[in-house]
Amino acid sequence: MHKFHIPSENISADKIIISDKGRVHHIKDVLRLKPKDKVILFDERANEYTADIEKVSSGGISLKVKEKSVSTASGKFRLTVACAIPKKAKMDDIIDKLTQLGVDRIIPLKTSRTVVKIDKHKEAGRKARWEKIAVNAAQQSQRPGLPVIDPIKDIKEILEESRDFDLKLIPTLAGKRRFLKEIFAKACPRNILVLIGPEGDFTPQEVAAALKTGFIPVTLGKLVLRVDTAAVTVTSFIRLYENG
Repeated sequence: MHKFHIPSENISADKIIISDKGRVHHIKDVLRLKPKDKVILFDERANEYTADIEKVSSGGISLKVKEKSVSTASGKFRLTVACAIPKKAKMDDIIDKLTQLGVDRIIPLKTSRTVVKIDKHKEAGRKARWEKIAVNAAQQSQRPGLPVIDPIKDIKEILEESRDFDLKLIPTLAGKRRFLKEIFAKACPRNILVLIGPEGDFTPQEVAAALKTGFIPVTLGKLVLRVDTAAVTVTSFIRLYENG
């Protein structure tokens, strides 16, 4: 059965209206779904709806809700990844992969060595684009709900907000570091924050500031990983631990 995201404001009692032109085109002209076909829809609150299509037109699609449920597929903990924005369009790929891997919150991160500079006037448009990528990745992976995509934040903001997390990790290339396996063999966290640095790593000053706020320095092995690879590697390990 096909599964689609629908904003909660498009849902009224037992009626759902799909009006997004791209989504309408996909359902009507690509999938060629018709009245009486069943679909599953989910909103940003992890509510799921089994619905029958009632009407299909180029202007929109109306559906009747047959069953509503609230997903209980939440993991053992909440995972937030604050990732330095890499060059080119790799942040798009990071949003896509982290959404598929079930990350609960993604924070695009600015550090001293972040090369990409996004104009303040363009940040809202970039965030909207990342949210759209997250919607598509959530549909593809059939995860319940959507990750929260934060506005772009400076590392100082993240450190100031980090007190709400009971496990905070910072992969880095220098200094005394621990292995992820060692940490998760002993920890039973409920709310995890991971910082992913830019090309060239965090500065010594940023690492020192993170350690002062309770971050644990970790190693990802002998190889030096690109930003996108590091983000996926750490997240994959944590999800493997969660499901182990």
